[in-house]
Amino acid sequence: MKVLVLNGPNLNRLGKREPEIYGSETLEDVKEKCINLASQFNAVIDFKQSNHEGVLIDWIHEAEDTDVEAIVFNPGAYTHTSIALRDAIAAVNVPVIEVHISNIHKRESFRHESKLAAECVGQISGLGTFGYELALRKFLEQ
Repeated sequence: MKVLVLNGPNLNRLGKREPEIYGSETLEDVKEKCINLASQFNAVIDFKQSNHEGVLIDWIHEAEDTDVEAIVFNPGAYTHTSIALRDAIAAVNVPVIEVHISNIHKRESFRHESKLAAECVGQISGLGTFGYELALRKFLEQ
C-alpha cells in the first residue's frame, strides 16, 4: 500500500510553534513514526509539507495518478478556509482522513468548522500527533 501524508501551512514549525498547543515533537518526528508504522505493514509513505495551497492541491491530484491508495492530511489553517482543497479532495478517487493535532472544537470559534471534512472518510482531532498513527492504522489495517 502507498499512503500520502500531507501537511499544510506552518506545520514545518511543529515543535517550535506554540508547544503548549501543538507539543514539542517536530514534523520530522511525526514522519519517522509514520514510516515506522507503515513498515510494519509493508506499506510505503510519501510524507510532504507545504505552506502553499496550490502545491497541496497538485499533490492531491497527483496522488490518484501515482497509485496512492490513501491520504492522511493535516491541512492546518486551510481546514477552515479552503474550498479549493475541499474541491481537490472531491476531485480524486482516493480516500482522505483529516488530522488535527489540537482539538479544533476547543479553540477559537473560527476553527470549529472544517471546509474539508464532508469530503473526507473521517476526521481525527485533539489527540496530538498520535492522530497521524490512528489515521494510518485505519488505512493499513483494512
